[in-house]
Amino acid sequence: MTDFTLFDMLRGLWGGLQWTLGLSLLAFVLGGTMGLLILFARMSSSVTLRTFAKVYIELFQGTPLLMQLFMLFFGISLMGLDISPLVAAALGLTLFTSAFLAEIWRGCVQSIPEGQWEATDSLAFSYWEQMRYVILPQAFRIAIPPTVGFSVQVVKGTSVASIIGFAELTKTGTMIANATFDPFTVFGLVALGYFALCWPLSLFARRLEGGARVTR
Repeated sequence: MTDFTLFDMLRGLWGGLQWTLGLSLLAFVLGGTMGLLILFARMSSSVTLRTFAKVYIELFQGTPLLMQLFMLFFGISLMGLDISPLVAAALGLTLFTSAFLAEIWRGCVQSIPEGQWEATDSLAFSYWEQMRYVILPQAFRIAIPPTVGFSVQVVKGTSVASIIGFAELTKTGTMIANATFDPFTVFGLVALGYFALCWPLSLFARRLEGGARVTR
């Protein structure tokens, strides 16, 4: 048994926590950008784009993230292409995040009263002018609380990346637990690490929800 002090455990887990935070931010930013494109495709007048967006969303919402990462990482390797666990994890979480954000935002856009669309029609706005100047600014305010709330799921979802060998917080904790034979202490610290990342986001989301109710 290797002698590990509590400080050694914390120092090792700190590196995993940083990777978890970095992966979460990367997946959320790229997933949000891609989700916006999927949103416009989902609401497009083109049947082809709407069908593609619907299938895309159903596919990534209807299958486990664990399976998506496994198929992505090992499937690409079977095709003879080398891909690092970081790239696979970032790509998998981006696709997963974009599907959910697109649906969250679509619901927010569709929650805008029909009268707002009719008012912009009377002003002879084009579709993109309607979206830019009237619909999206209102939908943006509505979307902030559920979007921040979903960011908590993204942070926790990074733990699944351990299945492909990416050394985020959970994988790092597993390796330390195997070396110390003290899983309760190690995974207790891992849980505290996730809590430290997610709790402020949860508080922020609840605060935004309260503010949204007051402004209505």
